[in-house]
Amino acid sequence: MPDFVTVARVDELPPGLARQVTVDGRWVALFNIDGAFHAVDNLCLHRGGPLCEGSVRGTVVTCPWHGWQFDVSTGALIQDPSVGVSHHETRVVDGEVQVKLGD
Repeated sequence: MPDFVTVARVDELPPGLARQVTVDGRWVALFNIDGAFHAVDNLCLHRGGPLCEGSVRGTVVTCPWHGWQFDVSTGALIQDPSVGVSHHETRVVDGEVQVKLGD
């Protein structure tokens, strides 16, 4: 079972921003949405676009390559919620953001 891995300090990712982090060799998009951290796989299902570079409105990120949209709080594809990218558990411990890989 995977453990939590420290990927950033809270002050390194202000609200409204995202960045790519690597957890056990996997590219993960880390989002700060109004002070709550969310983590999903960074590669869009369509053509592998970098979700961390997409625009965010609420909890929805739009892939910068072709416009596919995902809810960063669940990983679900907005256009078809039966599919999506993997969502990963996050927590903050002593000012550090940690991610635990899901499936």
